[in-house]
Amino acid sequence: MDMQGSRPLAITQQQAWDALNDPEVLKACIPGCDSIEATGENAYAITMALKIGPVSARFKGAITLADINPPSSYTLGFEGTGGPAGFGKGSAKVTLTPQDAGCELSYTANATVGGKIAQVGQRLIDGVAKSMAEKFFTRFDEEMRQRHGLAAPDAPEQPGALKKLWGKLGGSHKEAET
Repeated sequence: MDMQGSRPLAITQQQAWDALNDPEVLKACIPGCDSIEATGENAYAITMALKIGPVSARFKGAITLADINPPSSYTLGFEGTGGPAGFGKGSAKVTLTPQDAGCELSYTANATVGGKIAQVGQRLIDGVAKSMAEKFFTRFDEEMRQRHGLAAPDAPEQPGALKKLWGKLGGSHKEAET
């Protein structure tokens, strides 16, 4: 499985770098993470619960950081086992690029899975991985806004939403416009 993406952050490159190297921040942001603890220089132990389709398991694994170029990039290697549910391993190249208003976090990841997890199908695995990545970035953004006192972004306006709702409730479009 290969995945890539990017996300604008409202914090500086250094603030993002510090947070991405803070086990407490990572624990709060990684979906299903029970614990993440430093085991050495640039090495961590992680435990997390994961559910992919009918397969649920508690995984124990290791994370290692390599090719470290503070505060711009690193390569994160990971591997974990979930008993009879199977295993996962892979790597992700994470890059932070300064922007006018904060920085951009981009990543390219590849992973392989085996055991029962691999039997649920690639589409389901890809969907869960993308969902977990989105949840991580949403939580990370919220955590950074809270820690650095930044306001949440305004929700995008949806033109005509009230008119559509009123129509579904049985009102006429002319009544909704008044």
